Amino acid sequence: MDEDIKYLKETLRLAKKGLSWTNPNPMVGAVIVKDGQIIGQGYHRRAGLPHAEIEALNSVKRSPRGATLYVNLEPCSHYGKTPPCTDAIITSGVKRVVCATKDPNPKVNGKGLATLKKACIETSVGILENEARLLNRTFFTFHEKKRPFVALKFAASLDGKLATSTGNSKWITNEKARIYARGLRSKYQAVVVGINTILKDNPHLGARIKGKKDPLRVVLGSKTQIPKHSQILRDPNILITSTDNIPDLLSMLKQKGIISILVEGGGKTLGKFVDCQIIDEVYAFHAPILLGGKTAVSIEGNGAESISKAIYLKNLSFKKFGDNILTIGYV
Repeated sequence: MDEDIKYLKETLRLAKKGLSWTNPNPMVGAVIVKDGQIIGQGYHRRAGLPHAEIEALNSVKRSPRGATLYVNLEPCSHYGKTPPCTDAIITSGVKRVVCATKDPNPKVNGKGLATLKKACIETSVGILENEARLLNRTFFTFHEKKRPFVALKFAASLDGKLATSTGNSKWITNEKARIYARGLRSKYQAVVVGINTILKDNPHLGARIKGKKDPLRVVLGSKTQIPKHSQILRDPNILITSTDNIPDLLSMLKQKGIISILVEGGGKTLGKFVDCQIIDEVYAFHAPILLGGKTAVSIEGNGAESISKAIYLKNLSFKKFGDNILTIGYV
């Protein structure tokens, strides 16, 4: 068991290297162990390229016959953009396959393990399952809840204001916090904002990190409303839609294969997600300032009718950026 945990942790480490590039596929790492030594390893680099198991098999310098293959997600057994990984595993002569969790995709779920068992390959599943699900939480939500994973991100004063009564929000948080916030975009397949955010802030909405992929920019509004000089029009990686009913929006994005979104604002758009309570994760940045103002910008919408109906966050974690604090929680 200790050996299995050790090598599965290595698959999780490898899997993270594919962050932002594998969408809409999951992040997967694989390790091949023989006689107590790693003889091959690999990870899924980006959608359309070989899966982690194939990368690992291709990296071996000696025969993998009789070896154990470790992978953080069940090997696929169907034809997609690439052939089934199970075929290559069976042909390789690998004796045992250990995966952290089953694949939630109905095209795979349980079928990969069943195929391996039929070929007399010993299989084990469930070790470090929680860690594996957390790593690919967007992928699991997409297939289990049949909608994109939804994360909300906002920066506010201590009294909960996103901008002053005149609409000024540059800058509530400090530079370190803003750099980290931009980096969050690379973790999600799309960033969603309302038209007012475009008109007031002219945001870039890119990750702006070398080696990380920029998300699709989704704007709720009309193209005719967007000034031609806006930064979001810099390339075709953009979707402008008048669909602002949240369930309809998520259904439309699901049909386009978008597995995760980061909702950045403004107050009206954030409020719509809060009201319909379709939220999976929250990133709340707070700076030690008070803005006040009855008409200052905050998260809008109807809001909770009572404290008991508020959205509660769990599994909280915190980060400090100087005197700024980020609270991360799951719903």
